[in-house]
Amino acid sequence: MATFAAISQVMNMRKIIPLAILAGICISIGCVVNLRVGGVAGAVLFAFGLTTVVYYGLKLYTGTAGFIRMKGDWTMLALVLVGNIIGCLLSAWLIAYAQPDCIEQASKILAGRLAKGPWACFLLAIGCGFIMTTAVEFARKGKMLPLLLGVPVFILCGFAHSIADAFYFLVSPTEQLLQTDVLIVYVSEVLGNFVGCNLYRWMLVFEPKEKEE
Repeated sequence: MATFAAISQVMNMRKIIPLAILAGICISIGCVVNLRVGGVAGAVLFAFGLTTVVYYGLKLYTGTAGFIRMKGDWTMLALVLVGNIIGCLLSAWLIAYAQPDCIEQASKILAGRLAKGPWACFLLAIGCGFIMTTAVEFARKGKMLPLLLGVPVFILCGFAHSIADAFYFLVSPTEQLLQTDVLIVYVSEVLGNFVGCNLYRWMLVFEPKEKEE
């Protein structure tokens, strides 16, 4: 019985990777239009990436981190993050070759993150994580408007989305990407997104319970 459960778990994990890679590709599409259009229009059109992820039930780190419950979910979340980054990497290779005009804008985003530093990026990522979990929670109940509004809100606020930034960073020039601080900043964003995604759930722990009659 234990062997069957282990096999089933491995099979489920194998299904996660392709869903996570495709989610990374979808977010990358949103990143590309944001780089090429920019401003409010680019931020709004970016929402196509997230709505696609939700509609097809793909696995996105910021759409998953706020809903993990069990011990095994941590492994799943790690696989989702890795799969998302792989999807961004594949997209970055394609875009850097086919749309090289995106490189300069992506480089500016990376330079901006590095200028802010890991602590500021961590805090900015919390805001993004909170928005993303809220948007996905509404979408799961068939309410798509918060999803469509949440994406431009986090972009225009300057909040950090770890998967979007994975694409921006990977499109940037190699010499810029290989700076030591890039990994530190990126890890801070991943952690900040996780905190933001779980902020609402954690705060409920401190909500006073009504006295029983």
